[in-house]
Amino acid sequence: MEPTPQKSKRLTSLDALRGFDMFFIMGLAGIIVAFTELFPNSTVMQWLGSQMHHVEWHGLTHHDTIFPLFLFIAGISFPFSLDAQRRVGRSDSEIYKKIIKRGITLVLLGIVYNGFFRLDFENLRYASVLGRIGLAWMFSALLFVRFGTKTNALIALFLLVGYWLALWLIPNSSDPYSFEDNLVGTVDRLLLPGKLIYGSFDPEGLLSTIPAIAMAMFGMFTGQWIQLPSEKYTDTKKINYMLVAAVLLILIGYIWSLQFPINKKLWTSSFVCVVSGISLILFSLFYYIMDVKGYNKYALFFSVVGLNSISIYLAQEIVGFSKISNYFLGGIVTHLPEAYGNLLSSIGYFTVCWLFLYFLYKKKIFLKV
Repeated sequence: MEPTPQKSKRLTSLDALRGFDMFFIMGLAGIIVAFTELFPNSTVMQWLGSQMHHVEWHGLTHHDTIFPLFLFIAGISFPFSLDAQRRVGRSDSEIYKKIIKRGITLVLLGIVYNGFFRLDFENLRYASVLGRIGLAWMFSALLFVRFGTKTNALIALFLLVGYWLALWLIPNSSDPYSFEDNLVGTVDRLLLPGKLIYGSFDPEGLLSTIPAIAMAMFGMFTGQWIQLPSEKYTDTKKINYMLVAAVLLILIGYIWSLQFPINKKLWTSSFVCVVSGISLILFSLFYYIMDVKGYNKYALFFSVVGLNSISIYLAQEIVGFSKISNYFLGGIVTHLPEAYGNLLSSIGYFTVCWLFLYFLYKKKIFLKV
Protein backbone atom coordinates (compact mmCIF):
# COMPACT_ATOMS: atom_id res chain seq x y z
CA MET A 1 0.00 0.00 0.00
CA GLU A 2 1.43 3.38 -1.03
CA PRO A 3 1.79 6.18 1.56
CA THR A 4 -0.97 8.75 1.57
CA PRO A 5 0.15 12.01 -0.05
CA GLN A 6 0.43 15.02 2.21
CA LYS A 7 -1.64 18.11 1.63
CA SER A 8 -0.76 19.75 -1.67
CA LYS A 9 0.96 23.12 -1.72
CA ARG A 10 2.31 25.31 -4.47
CA LEU A 11 6.04 24.87 -4.81
CA THR A 12 8.01 28.10 -5.12
CA SER A 13 10.80 26.09 -6.71
CA LEU A 14 8.60 24.97 -9.62
CA ASP A 15 7.70 28.51 -10.73
CA ALA A 16 11.29 29.64 -10.22
CA LEU A 17 12.79 26.70 -12.11
CA ARG A 18 10.32 27.18 -14.95
CA GLY A 19 11.37 30.83 -15.09
CA PHE A 20 15.06 29.91 -15.02
CA ASP A 21 14.46 27.54 -17.92
CA MET A 22 12.58 30.17 -19.92
CA PHE A 23 15.39 32.70 -19.35
CA PHE A 24 17.42 30.90 -22.01
CA ILE A 25 14.55 31.09 -24.51
CA MET A 26 13.86 34.78 -23.89
CA GLY A 27 17.43 35.95 -24.34
CA LEU A 28 19.84 34.62 -21.71
CA ALA A 29 21.42 32.28 -24.25
CA GLY A 30 22.06 35.27 -26.51
CA ILE A 31 23.63 37.21 -23.63
CA ILE A 32 25.98 34.32 -22.88
CA VAL A 33 26.98 33.94 -26.54
CA ALA A 34 27.59 37.69 -26.85
CA PHE A 35 29.67 37.64 -23.65
CA THR A 36 31.82 34.75 -24.87
CA GLU A 37 32.56 36.66 -28.07
CA LEU A 38 34.44 39.20 -25.96
CA PHE A 39 37.07 36.47 -25.46
CA PRO A 40 37.65 35.00 -28.96
CA ASN A 41 40.86 33.22 -27.97
CA SER A 42 39.50 31.51 -24.86
CA THR A 43 38.84 27.78 -25.21
CA VAL A 44 36.58 27.83 -22.15
CA MET A 45 34.48 30.66 -23.61
CA GLN A 46 34.25 28.91 -26.96
CA TRP A 47 32.96 25.82 -25.19
CA LEU A 48 30.47 27.89 -23.17
CA GLY A 49 29.20 29.58 -26.31
CA SER A 50 28.76 26.22 -28.03
CA GLN A 51 26.51 25.10 -25.16
CA MET A 52 23.99 27.77 -26.19
CA HIS A 53 23.33 26.04 -29.53
CA HIS A 54 21.72 22.70 -30.39
CA VAL A 55 23.90 19.90 -31.67
CA GLU A 56 23.40 19.11 -35.34
CA TRP A 57 22.53 15.44 -34.78
CA HIS A 58 23.93 13.04 -32.16
CA GLY A 59 25.21 14.49 -28.88
CA LEU A 60 24.07 16.86 -26.17
CA THR A 61 24.56 20.50 -25.18
CA HIS A 62 22.91 22.60 -22.50
CA HIS A 63 20.58 24.09 -25.12
CA ASP A 64 19.20 20.61 -25.79
CA THR A 65 18.00 20.36 -22.18
CA ILE A 66 15.79 23.48 -22.15
CA PHE A 67 12.70 22.05 -23.85
CA PRO A 68 12.78 18.68 -21.99
CA LEU A 69 13.13 20.46 -18.64
CA PHE A 70 9.94 22.41 -19.35
CA LEU A 71 8.10 19.15 -20.06
CA PHE A 72 9.55 17.58 -16.91
CA ILE A 73 8.34 20.55 -14.83
CA ALA A 74 4.86 20.25 -16.36
CA GLY A 75 4.89 16.65 -15.17
CA ILE A 76 5.94 17.55 -11.61
CA SER A 77 3.08 20.02 -11.21
CA PHE A 78 0.33 17.62 -12.28
CA PRO A 79 0.03 15.51 -9.07
CA PHE A 80 -0.53 18.75 -7.15
CA SER A 81 -3.17 19.87 -9.64
CA LEU A 82 -4.81 16.45 -9.53
CA ASP A 83 -5.05 16.49 -5.74
CA ALA A 84 -6.55 19.98 -5.81
CA GLN A 85 -9.19 18.89 -8.32
CA ARG A 86 -10.09 15.81 -6.31
CA ARG A 87 -10.38 17.83 -3.10
CA VAL A 88 -13.08 19.99 -4.65
CA GLY A 89 -14.98 16.89 -5.72
CA ARG A 90 -14.19 16.61 -9.43
CA SER A 91 -14.86 13.16 -10.85
CA ASP A 92 -12.28 11.31 -12.95
CA SER A 93 -14.37 11.87 -16.07
CA GLU A 94 -14.31 15.64 -15.44
CA ILE A 95 -10.56 15.50 -14.88
CA TYR A 96 -10.08 13.53 -18.12
CA LYS A 97 -12.01 16.19 -20.04
CA LYS A 98 -9.89 18.96 -18.57
CA ILE A 99 -6.67 17.10 -19.40
CA ILE A 100 -7.74 16.54 -23.02
CA LYS A 101 -8.87 20.16 -23.36
CA ARG A 102 -5.50 21.42 -22.12
CA GLY A 103 -3.58 19.09 -24.41
CA ILE A 104 -5.56 20.12 -27.51
CA THR A 105 -5.29 23.81 -26.57
CA LEU A 106 -1.49 23.57 -26.44
CA VAL A 107 -1.44 21.84 -29.83
CA LEU A 108 -3.57 24.64 -31.30
CA LEU A 109 -1.41 27.34 -29.69
CA GLY A 110 1.63 25.67 -31.24
CA ILE A 111 0.02 25.89 -34.68
CA VAL A 112 -0.77 29.56 -34.07
CA TYR A 113 2.87 30.12 -33.03
CA ASN A 114 4.01 28.52 -36.29
CA GLY A 115 2.06 31.04 -38.38
CA PHE A 116 -1.53 29.88 -38.68
CA PHE A 117 -2.78 33.40 -39.42
CA ARG A 118 -0.67 33.60 -42.58
CA LEU A 119 -3.32 31.16 -43.91
CA ASP A 120 -0.70 29.31 -45.95
CA PHE A 121 -1.88 25.88 -44.88
CA GLU A 122 0.14 23.96 -47.45
CA ASN A 123 3.39 25.30 -45.94
CA LEU A 124 2.19 25.49 -42.33
CA ARG A 125 4.15 23.45 -39.82
CA TYR A 126 1.65 21.56 -37.67
CA ALA A 127 4.18 19.99 -35.29
CA SER A 128 5.50 22.32 -32.60
CA VAL A 129 7.18 22.61 -29.21
CA LEU A 130 3.86 23.46 -27.55
CA GLY A 131 2.20 20.62 -29.43
CA ARG A 132 4.81 18.16 -28.16
CA ILE A 133 4.31 19.37 -24.60
CA GLY A 134 0.52 19.23 -24.99
CA LEU A 135 0.39 15.68 -26.37
CA ALA A 136 3.10 14.19 -24.15
CA TRP A 137 1.68 15.77 -21.02
CA MET A 138 -1.90 14.87 -21.97
CA PHE A 139 -1.25 11.16 -22.53
CA SER A 140 0.95 10.85 -19.45
CA ALA A 141 -1.64 12.68 -17.31
CA LEU A 142 -4.42 10.39 -18.55
CA LEU A 143 -2.30 7.36 -17.63
CA PHE A 144 -1.39 8.89 -14.27
CA VAL A 145 -5.07 9.33 -13.34
CA ARG A 146 -6.07 5.89 -14.60
CA PHE A 147 -3.28 3.67 -13.23
CA GLY A 148 -1.10 3.35 -10.14
CA THR A 149 2.58 4.23 -9.89
CA LYS A 150 3.93 0.71 -10.49
CA THR A 151 1.81 0.22 -13.58
CA ASN A 152 2.79 3.62 -14.95
CA ALA A 153 6.47 2.90 -14.30
CA LEU A 154 6.14 -0.27 -16.37
CA ILE A 155 4.33 1.69 -19.10
CA ALA A 156 7.14 4.28 -19.17
CA LEU A 157 9.72 1.51 -19.46
CA PHE A 158 7.71 -0.16 -22.22
CA LEU A 159 7.47 3.12 -24.16
CA LEU A 160 11.22 3.77 -23.99
CA VAL A 161 12.28 0.23 -24.85
CA GLY A 162 9.56 -0.17 -27.47
CA TYR A 163 10.57 3.09 -29.16
CA TRP A 164 14.19 1.96 -29.26
CA LEU A 165 13.30 -1.45 -30.75
CA ALA A 166 11.01 0.15 -33.34
CA LEU A 167 13.69 2.57 -34.57
CA TRP A 168 16.36 -0.12 -34.48
CA LEU A 169 14.55 -3.08 -36.04
CA ILE A 170 11.90 -1.75 -38.42
CA PRO A 171 13.92 0.32 -40.93
CA ASN A 172 15.84 -1.61 -43.56
CA SER A 173 18.94 0.50 -43.13
CA SER A 174 22.59 0.12 -42.15
CA ASP A 175 22.17 3.18 -39.90
CA PRO A 176 18.59 3.38 -38.58
CA TYR A 177 19.44 6.49 -36.53
CA SER A 178 20.76 8.56 -39.42
CA PHE A 179 19.32 11.90 -40.48
CA GLU A 180 18.57 10.56 -43.96
CA ASP A 181 16.88 7.28 -43.00
CA ASN A 182 14.98 6.85 -39.74
CA LEU A 183 11.52 5.58 -38.80
CA VAL A 184 10.54 8.92 -37.21
CA GLY A 185 10.86 10.63 -40.59
CA THR A 186 8.96 7.87 -42.35
CA VAL A 187 5.98 8.25 -40.01
CA ASP A 188 6.08 12.06 -40.27
CA ARG A 189 6.07 11.97 -44.09
CA LEU A 190 3.14 9.57 -44.09
CA LEU A 191 0.94 11.15 -41.44
CA LEU A 192 1.89 14.79 -40.80
CA PRO A 193 0.27 17.35 -43.10
CA GLY A 194 1.89 20.61 -44.12
CA LYS A 195 5.57 21.43 -43.74
CA LEU A 196 8.18 19.30 -41.97
CA ILE A 197 10.82 21.60 -40.52
CA TYR A 198 13.72 19.50 -41.85
CA GLY A 199 11.99 18.43 -45.02
CA SER A 200 12.24 14.69 -44.40
CA PHE A 201 11.09 14.69 -40.77
CA ASP A 202 10.13 16.88 -37.83
CA PRO A 203 11.80 16.78 -34.37
CA GLU A 204 8.40 17.43 -32.75
CA GLY A 205 6.62 14.93 -34.96
CA LEU A 206 4.27 12.08 -34.12
CA LEU A 207 6.34 8.98 -33.37
CA SER A 208 8.93 10.78 -31.23
CA THR A 209 6.12 11.90 -28.93
CA ILE A 210 6.19 8.36 -27.46
CA PRO A 211 9.43 8.74 -25.45
CA ALA A 212 8.36 12.28 -24.48
CA ILE A 213 5.33 10.74 -22.75
CA ALA A 214 7.73 8.72 -20.61
CA MET A 215 9.66 11.88 -19.71
CA ALA A 216 6.48 13.64 -18.60
CA MET A 217 5.73 10.56 -16.49
CA PHE A 218 9.14 10.84 -14.81
CA GLY A 219 8.17 14.38 -13.85
CA MET A 220 4.86 13.15 -12.43
CA PHE A 221 6.62 10.47 -10.39
CA THR A 222 8.82 13.25 -8.99
CA GLY A 223 5.82 15.38 -8.03
CA GLN A 224 4.21 12.37 -6.41
CA TRP A 225 7.40 11.67 -4.46
CA ILE A 226 7.53 15.24 -3.15
CA GLN A 227 3.93 14.90 -1.94
CA LEU A 228 4.67 11.94 0.33
CA PRO A 229 4.25 12.61 4.09
CA SER A 230 7.20 14.40 5.66
CA GLU A 231 6.74 12.33 8.85
CA LYS A 232 8.04 9.25 7.03
CA TYR A 233 10.07 10.80 4.22
CA THR A 234 11.98 13.86 5.36
CA ASP A 235 12.94 16.55 2.88
CA THR A 236 16.57 15.48 3.16
CA LYS A 237 15.68 11.88 2.35
CA LYS A 238 13.50 12.97 -0.58
CA ILE A 239 16.32 15.06 -2.05
CA ASN A 240 18.92 12.33 -1.53
CA TYR A 241 16.73 9.77 -3.26
CA MET A 242 16.06 12.17 -6.14
CA LEU A 243 19.77 12.77 -6.62
CA VAL A 244 20.47 9.03 -6.60
CA ALA A 245 17.69 8.50 -9.15
CA ALA A 246 19.11 11.33 -11.26
CA VAL A 247 22.59 9.79 -11.33
CA LEU A 248 21.14 6.39 -12.23
CA LEU A 249 19.10 7.87 -15.08
CA ILE A 250 22.15 9.66 -16.47
CA LEU A 251 24.29 6.51 -16.23
CA ILE A 252 21.57 4.41 -17.88
CA GLY A 253 21.24 7.00 -20.63
CA TYR A 254 24.95 7.10 -21.43
CA ILE A 255 25.27 3.31 -21.34
CA TRP A 256 22.21 3.01 -23.58
CA SER A 257 23.72 5.60 -25.93
CA LEU A 258 26.40 3.07 -26.90
CA GLN A 259 23.66 1.40 -28.97
CA PHE A 260 20.96 4.10 -29.15
CA PRO A 261 22.70 7.49 -29.53
CA ILE A 262 21.67 10.54 -27.50
CA ASN A 263 19.73 12.61 -30.01
CA LYS A 264 17.27 15.41 -29.24
CA LYS A 265 15.81 15.59 -32.75
CA LEU A 266 14.83 11.92 -32.54
CA TRP A 267 14.07 12.13 -28.79
CA THR A 268 15.90 8.85 -28.35
CA SER A 269 15.31 6.87 -25.17
CA SER A 270 18.92 7.47 -24.08
CA PHE A 271 18.33 11.21 -24.51
CA VAL A 272 15.18 11.01 -22.35
CA CYS A 273 17.07 9.23 -19.56
CA VAL A 274 19.97 11.71 -19.53
CA VAL A 275 17.88 14.89 -19.69
CA SER A 276 15.43 13.49 -17.12
CA GLY A 277 18.39 12.99 -14.79
CA ILE A 278 19.65 16.52 -15.43
CA SER A 279 16.15 17.92 -14.89
CA LEU A 280 15.85 16.01 -11.62
CA ILE A 281 19.15 17.44 -10.37
CA LEU A 282 18.05 20.99 -11.21
CA PHE A 283 14.68 20.51 -9.53
CA SER A 284 16.34 19.01 -6.43
CA LEU A 285 18.61 22.07 -6.20
CA PHE A 286 15.77 24.60 -6.56
CA TYR A 287 13.52 22.59 -4.22
CA TYR A 288 16.23 22.43 -1.54
CA ILE A 289 17.06 26.14 -1.74
CA MET A 290 13.54 27.55 -2.00
CA ASP A 291 11.09 25.09 -0.47
CA VAL A 292 13.26 23.35 2.11
CA LYS A 293 15.59 26.13 3.24
CA GLY A 294 13.14 28.92 2.41
CA TYR A 295 15.67 31.14 0.63
CA ASN A 296 13.05 32.91 -1.49
CA LYS A 297 14.55 36.40 -1.56
CA TYR A 298 15.32 36.21 -5.28
CA ALA A 299 12.57 33.77 -6.28
CA LEU A 300 10.41 36.57 -7.71
CA PHE A 301 13.05 37.36 -10.34
CA PHE A 302 12.57 33.86 -11.74
CA SER A 303 8.89 33.35 -10.90
CA VAL A 304 7.76 36.44 -12.82
CA VAL A 305 8.78 34.51 -15.93
CA GLY A 306 7.78 31.05 -14.70
CA LEU A 307 4.21 32.12 -13.93
CA ASN A 308 3.75 33.42 -17.49
CA SER A 309 6.03 31.14 -19.48
CA ILE A 310 3.57 30.46 -22.31
CA SER A 311 2.84 34.19 -22.56
CA ILE A 312 6.48 35.11 -23.21
CA TYR A 313 6.96 32.16 -25.55
CA LEU A 314 4.08 33.34 -27.75
CA ALA A 315 4.75 37.07 -27.26
CA GLN A 316 8.24 36.83 -28.73
CA GLU A 317 6.61 35.94 -32.05
CA ILE A 318 4.06 38.76 -31.82
CA VAL A 319 5.61 41.69 -29.93
CA GLY A 320 8.63 43.59 -31.24
CA PHE A 321 10.74 43.41 -28.09
CA SER A 322 13.94 43.93 -30.07
CA LYS A 323 12.54 47.17 -31.55
CA ILE A 324 11.65 48.44 -28.08
CA SER A 325 15.15 47.63 -26.85
CA ASN A 326 16.74 49.26 -29.88
CA TYR A 327 14.62 52.40 -29.38
CA PHE A 328 16.26 53.02 -26.00
CA LEU A 329 19.70 51.49 -26.52
CA GLY A 330 20.28 51.67 -30.27
CA GLY A 331 22.18 54.96 -30.07
CA ILE A 332 24.56 53.67 -27.43
CA VAL A 333 25.08 50.41 -29.34
CA THR A 334 26.23 52.26 -32.48
CA HIS A 335 28.99 53.97 -30.47
CA LEU A 336 30.34 50.75 -28.98
CA PRO A 337 32.71 48.16 -30.49
CA GLU A 338 30.65 45.47 -32.24
CA ALA A 339 31.16 42.77 -29.59
CA TYR A 340 30.16 45.09 -26.75
CA GLY A 341 27.23 46.42 -28.78
CA ASN A 342 25.95 42.89 -29.35
CA LEU A 343 26.19 42.19 -25.63
CA LEU A 344 24.27 45.36 -24.71
CA SER A 345 21.60 44.61 -27.33
CA SER A 346 21.15 41.10 -25.91
CA ILE A 347 20.86 42.43 -22.36
CA GLY A 348 18.38 45.05 -23.53
CA TYR A 349 16.17 42.46 -25.24
CA PHE A 350 16.16 40.25 -22.14
CA THR A 351 15.36 43.21 -19.89
CA VAL A 352 12.43 44.36 -22.03
CA CYS A 353 10.97 40.83 -22.01
CA TRP A 354 11.33 40.60 -18.23
CA LEU A 355 9.77 44.02 -17.64
CA PHE A 356 6.84 43.04 -19.88
CA LEU A 357 6.26 39.96 -17.71
CA TYR A 358 6.71 41.95 -14.51
CA PHE A 359 3.99 44.32 -15.71
CA LEU A 360 1.68 41.33 -16.29
CA TYR A 361 2.61 39.97 -12.87
CA LYS A 362 1.79 43.24 -11.11
CA LYS A 363 -1.56 43.40 -12.94
CA LYS A 364 -2.19 39.75 -12.02
CA ILE A 365 -2.52 38.79 -15.69
CA PHE A 366 -1.54 35.18 -16.29
CA LEU A 367 -2.10 33.06 -19.39
CA LYS A 368 -3.16 29.69 -18.05
CA VAL A 369 -3.93 26.73 -20.27
